[in-house]
Amino acid sequence: MSHPHHGHRRKSEWKRQTAIAARWLHIYLSMVSFAILFFFAITGITLNHQDWFSGSAKTVQVRGKVEQKWVKTADPKDVAKLEIVEFLRKKHNVRSGLGDFRVDDAQIAVSFKGPGYSADAFVERETGNYELTETRQGFWAVMNDLHKGRDSGAAWGAIIDVSAVLMTLVSISGLVLIFFLQKRRMSGLIAVAIGAVLCYLVYLIWVP
Repeated sequence: MSHPHHGHRRKSEWKRQTAIAARWLHIYLSMVSFAILFFFAITGITLNHQDWFSGSAKTVQVRGKVEQKWVKTADPKDVAKLEIVEFLRKKHNVRSGLGDFRVDDAQIAVSFKGPGYSADAFVERETGNYELTETRQGFWAVMNDLHKGRDSGAAWGAIIDVSAVLMTLVSISGLVLIFFLQKRRMSGLIAVAIGAVLCYLVYLIWVP
């Protein structure tokens, strides 16, 4: 028959080990994710005040011509899509992903999209002449689009997912840790509750 004190010691040891694990997890996850969390914190502010940087956009228009045989085809489906896209990329140093490629009877519309960047070309199917409009929104527009994951590709999308998981784990480990700090437990839980209630009230009262 086990002694009651043995069960108490085992329970105390389990609590101690859990507290150590929660503290370790919270500290090191915070350090590992510091850069990405800091990035999302700063861009959360700039994203909410995009008017601060509204004058930083630069637009350039250029004209040129692609091979007529690429565009003047009997069937719109036979337009040389790959050749046109690669030509525009190389000619105008476009590095962003292809956003759209549309063909009608008279023209071809090609759109490239990236964080804080767009390039739109309109190509005449009869002649191959085109006009390309390139817009660069500036550094903070790039940062804001990265925050949103807009036109940033699958790799950056994975970074957003990983950062979300890290933020969740940091939050959970911090919440677990507060349960092992007897002197701070009640005040910490009250602070959590107040923060949640305040957010809900702001949403309820001021969000349209």
